[in-house]
Amino acid sequence: MSKGFGFFAGAALGALAGTVIGILVAPRPGSETRAMAADIANDAWDSARDMYEQGVDTARAAANDFAPIVDAKTDELRAKVDLARDRMDQLREQLNDAINASGVTPAADVVVEAHVENTGDAQEENQASEAGAANTEA
Repeated sequence: MSKGFGFFAGAALGALAGTVIGILVAPRPGSETRAMAADIANDAWDSARDMYEQGVDTARAAANDFAPIVDAKTDELRAKVDLARDRMDQLREQLNDAINASGVTPAADVVVEAHVENTGDAQEENQASEAGAANTEA
């Protein structure tokens, strides 16, 4: 692909050089040729400036058209998030009410109580074995 690019770049450069040499060698006075070259450069500059301004205007118009769409979608998303939060709060309240009404102990409380009981049993066993060891030593 670089060979193809090199070829086209060389062809464009050669065409440009040929045009410049042709203009400079033309049978006109130098002042007329320079004036013509200045006119061509000014026309090219004006054309480039116009294209730039059109591009800026097009980009601004696209941004101005896009901003309300983004704002609307953002508002819609916020409304959906708020609705989901409200629904989660309702479900949490319903679940708490159902747990309280059924008398079911939440699993975390059962695990904590079992751990406390096991720890208490272990402490009693340690105390009993310490007491037994003290009795055998005496």
